Amino acid sequence: MNYLPQKKTDPDQHHKENFPSFFWPKNMCSDIAKAAKILKKEGLVVFPTETVYGIGGLASSDRAVSAIYKAKGRPAYNPLIVHVDSMEQAESIATLPQKIKDLTNIFWPGPLTVVVPLKKGANIAPLACAGLKTVALRFSNHPILLALLKEVGAPLVGPSANLSGKLTSTTAAHVQKNFPDLLVLDGGATEKGVESTVVTYDKGILHILRPGAISVDEIEENTAIPILLSKETKKIVSPGQTDRHYAPNLRLRMNAWAPQKDEAFLAFGRNEHPDTTINLSTSGSLEEAAKNLFQFLHVLDNPFRYSGIAVAPIPEEGLGVTINDRLRRACKSSFS
Repeated sequence: MNYLPQKKTDPDQHHKENFPSFFWPKNMCSDIAKAAKILKKEGLVVFPTETVYGIGGLASSDRAVSAIYKAKGRPAYNPLIVHVDSMEQAESIATLPQKIKDLTNIFWPGPLTVVVPLKKGANIAPLACAGLKTVALRFSNHPILLALLKEVGAPLVGPSANLSGKLTSTTAAHVQKNFPDLLVLDGGATEKGVESTVVTYDKGILHILRPGAISVDEIEENTAIPILLSKETKKIVSPGQTDRHYAPNLRLRMNAWAPQKDEAFLAFGRNEHPDTTINLSTSGSLEEAAKNLFQFLHVLDNPFRYSGIAVAPIPEEGLGVTINDRLRRACKSSFS
């Protein structure tokens, strides 16, 4: 009999080997295995991405997809993003035009979602696509989500883990306020802080359906085809196009130079107002402001302290386009 002390094994070792630069939270491997079992039984779990947290279910399951719409209070005409773990898996679901492939070659894996024609016979629940002939696909670069996808062995739907129309969740704590009974794979605060950029290609034009973590400028730098930023939506063809979205419970004002009585003031840049409550970025970094946007709005959304939230002007350039898109939609909700 061997009485030599046995070497302890790290249960997360195989994930660490696949993603050596990522700091793995303790016991994440077992949590991923537990989450995969729930998903395979058509249940729901919450996972991090590099942008925001997502509430996930099997993309092939009518039951799981329906449960996501119900849990979020999401209208059935608003399609979901389908997360894949490879280009091969994406192409088993949809037909990707060459111009879209050129883009995914640059930005996948990453915070880019492409709306492309759904292949006939693809094993995707019809409700996930809101009855459309297209599907929104994303290949994230977040190690926890990629490990989960590998463990499940199938695509997952994963809209943002918040109640429909309300503030996006960028930490596990945000998620647990609305979905306390769901398993949350806690990857800490998300890297980007705003949702993925959503694009589609039609008749020689790349349409930006939702500005996101990849700026329009960055896409323009990496493609020679004409780009059109869709500002008015007659028909919802992708996530993030509803007029009223991303809203705190308090009334929100944008392009404000000063707070009104009892308002919180969310500043931007070096020349902040003396009554500033918190600053998105004292250095004027739009990347930092995007990362902080929803985190700070969650902090300020406190009716016991404030009557509303006023947000300083944000430059309409780079990621400022994304930030202003979120604020405009949140303002429409505030005044509805």
